[in-house]
Amino acid sequence: MGSPLSEFISSSEPFSYSKEFKPMNPEEFRDKAHKAVDFITDYYKNVETFPVLSQVQPGYLKNLLPETPPNTPESFDTILRDVQNVIIPGMTHWQSPNFFAYFPATISSAAFVGEMLCTCFNAVGFNWIASPAATELEMVVMDWLATMLHLPKSFMFSGSGGGVLQSTTSESILCTLVAARDRVLNEIGVEHVWKLVVYGSDQTHSTYKKACKLAGIDPRNIRSISTRVEDEFSLSPIALREVIEADLKEGLVPVYLCVTTGTTSTTAVDPIKELAEVASKYHIWVHVDAAYGGSACICPEYRHFLKGIEKVDSLSLSPHKWLLSYLDCCCLWIKSPKLFVDALSTNPEYLRNKHSESDSVVSYKDWQVGTGRRFKSLRLWFIIRSYGVENLQNHIRADIQMAITFEKLVRSDVKFEIVVPRRFSLVCFRLKQLNGFDSNCTEFVNKMLLERVNSTGQVYLTHTVVGGIYMLRFAVGATLTEERHVISAWELIKEMANTMVKVDS
Repeated sequence: MGSPLSEFISSSEPFSYSKEFKPMNPEEFRDKAHKAVDFITDYYKNVETFPVLSQVQPGYLKNLLPETPPNTPESFDTILRDVQNVIIPGMTHWQSPNFFAYFPATISSAAFVGEMLCTCFNAVGFNWIASPAATELEMVVMDWLATMLHLPKSFMFSGSGGGVLQSTTSESILCTLVAARDRVLNEIGVEHVWKLVVYGSDQTHSTYKKACKLAGIDPRNIRSISTRVEDEFSLSPIALREVIEADLKEGLVPVYLCVTTGTTSTTAVDPIKELAEVASKYHIWVHVDAAYGGSACICPEYRHFLKGIEKVDSLSLSPHKWLLSYLDCCCLWIKSPKLFVDALSTNPEYLRNKHSESDSVVSYKDWQVGTGRRFKSLRLWFIIRSYGVENLQNHIRADIQMAITFEKLVRSDVKFEIVVPRRFSLVCFRLKQLNGFDSNCTEFVNKMLLERVNSTGQVYLTHTVVGGIYMLRFAVGATLTEERHVISAWELIKEMANTMVKVDS
């Protein structure tokens, strides 16, 4: 005779199901993982053979895949074969050594293994007790990177500040902006939120305006201060002060300044020290967006780009751009963690525990927009330990040296010109304006050159427009790029230009 509980279960369940479906069978996983690693290895070995810029047309994938999902399992080999035949043709290959567009998305075997372990553990480290190692390793790694950058102790857990891994620069800006906003509103009252004004240059990343809107800043109060070619498109402290003073006369309240170390268009560098000195007079939160250029500052010869960093409130950089970490990975350091926690913390009953209640540990859920978070510090831990600071510095220097090589090649051809000074590993150049032709014609010719170069599939470049000048961007930094790829890219660019423009010697 069965127990009352078993009788209740059998009588209340019209159907019975056995647990035959096992989504994680260790031995099955071993087999599939080995095949996947072989596939990935072959992809990296052969990525140079694919067109860098995808050649497919919009909607291509819908025509290749079934309209409905499979009702029964398909073999792993079949799925991988479709990745090869269906997915890869629709990829723009950021890992190609001939990818010179945007900024790089770097990779490394160390980061890949770290990511595998991050995925393996699948820890949801929103607070300390959810996974002590996830929290504490992140704290250690953030202090390690701060040490590599020679940041002051005021940004480190070993001092009075601290660091956190965000997904992107966008999130770092949003979180710091919310903290800055609340700091001011706690003094003047939330009803005056419409008075808050934020500042950046016309070269500040486009995501800045999005973050400001999300933080409740009136779009009319987002100042985009014009930069000049004479200042190499960096933000002028004099211009900043003038705009702030004008806002104060209107009864507005300055709250936040975004300074950039390595703008997206031309890698312009805003003068941190001078801008921070202006901002401090008006009690403005200063955030430094060093998403790209900040990584170079692990090298002593580039640390001057962070001169005055001790005067700012927060700093972020993205190791996925240049420090061999896969996307996504953005490091954010702040001087006043309490302001951060006050603005971003949540404390539901189901997350309460004696450690968090005692304020003796860090709860990273209170340092970000969401609650859940991955064990991403494993990636950086593996990178730093596997390569060491010296190799990471040399990696940066090698990319910059290849950019210098490309810059010299451009200067050697009278048809071309360097538009803005090269600071890191981005070269901005264009075909010169020819005698008898106006700027519109020059822009058209450069657009045509870019289109012809990219249409070959051999390389991929992008463009920008700064100060009314259309220019081509050549960003060196893909992990697999070697000097021969840079030289071949130049030969292709020169060949295409020669078919378009004739210059008398």
